[in-house]
Amino acid sequence: FVMKLANPAPLGLFGFATCTWLLSMLNAGWFPLVQSLPLMMAMAFAFGGVAQFMAGLLEYPRGNTFGFVAFCSYGCFWFGFALYIEALPHGPLEYQGAFLVVWAVLTACLGLATLKLNRCLQLVFLTLTIAFLLLGLSHLLHMDSLHTLGGYVGMVTALLAAYQATAEVVNEVNDRIVMPI
Repeated sequence: FVMKLANPAPLGLFGFATCTWLLSMLNAGWFPLVQSLPLMMAMAFAFGGVAQFMAGLLEYPRGNTFGFVAFCSYGCFWFGFALYIEALPHGPLEYQGAFLVVWAVLTACLGLATLKLNRCLQLVFLTLTIAFLLLGLSHLLHMDSLHTLGGYVGMVTALLAAYQATAEVVNEVNDRIVMPI
């Protein structure tokens, strides 16, 4: 008897994709920030943080160090970001910019591991690194255009992550590659 463990990555990827997409729409200016932020932060706690952190913990018994580190890290990102947004007053925008640039560096470091993985994950980490960098620099340089552009790059990132998650589920259910990654 061999017990098969479920793949937790699609859960984490969907948590990431959903929250990234929602926040990126706000960053791109599609919806009013003040009225939309409470729902966004609720999703950051409930799905972005919880789903990704759980997926990371579930990667551990599978022996997937990359999945463990990535999902737990980004789950903590969503918890931390939501706590920051909910804790008024906010700090200076420059510090928020530095926070996002630090996450760009961490994402680039993790992105190096994707060079041995599939092309879709490589693109997720590349676009996420760019989005974090654009958003961080927008605060450091006080350039709203970079913030808007970062929002659009974030939406591309979210779509790529949603595709990766969907492909992993669909391919497993069909026991063959239906959606290439």
